[in-house]
Amino acid sequence: MTLQAITFDLDDTLWDNRGVMARTETGHYAWLDAALDAWLARRSEAHLGRFAERFPLAAYQTSRRRLAERYPLRRGDFSWLRERALVELLEAFGLPRSAAWLWAAATMARFHALRLEVSPHPEVEPLLAELGGRYRLGAITNGNLAVHRLALHRHFRVTIAAGEIQAPKPDARPFLAALARLATPPSRALHVGDSWQEDVLPALRLGMHAAWIAADTPHAGDLPAGVFRLQHVRELPALVQRLEGPG
Repeated sequence: MTLQAITFDLDDTLWDNRGVMARTETGHYAWLDAALDAWLARRSEAHLGRFAERFPLAAYQTSRRRLAERYPLRRGDFSWLRERALVELLEAFGLPRSAAWLWAAATMARFHALRLEVSPHPEVEPLLAELGGRYRLGAITNGNLAVHRLALHRHFRVTIAAGEIQAPKPDARPFLAALARLATPPSRALHVGDSWQEDVLPALRLGMHAAWIAADTPHAGDLPAGVFRLQHVRELPALVQRLEGPG
């Protein structure tokens, strides 16, 4: 088989994302609570109280879920959901709409700064550099990370934020968009990701090969043809060499 392109999921494939999201979720909301309290004190409007006491983090999470139900096409556009949930809560808190939008925007800026504090596995940088010399690389993510602000972004010819195009994985459209921009047929592409539902299955349905990063995920029976289970992304170069065969 002759590979032409390799596409990657990002979160929990190229780095462990669990700690990052936990810190980001609590961190940007705590920033809003503290910064807004100081701003209200300077304006002698402390009578509104503390934002996070009246609207704790759970209320913010509930508001996002309700918005996703009201706007199903936006269910995967997490930045959109977060910003509008913040606006709704800030207005309910007592801010005029213009101020609510300004504070929501500032809070999302804080969110994206915290979201960037990922630590790619140490093997990732040299792995992408080596593979990028031989294959067209792309990224397909459901996350709302500002990938273009990461150093490893330079290795990708295309980056698809699936939620922002209202087609979150496992929708086929982000895969098709990446393949089109990489000028590669599915049969000559390998997708690498940690999710069976969001990475492996849509890749298979399109005729791509799939490297499933699944250290601890159980799977009954044999894997379908074209799917290769890896414990860690560091094993990818060996798999690619095996797929390409001798020479």
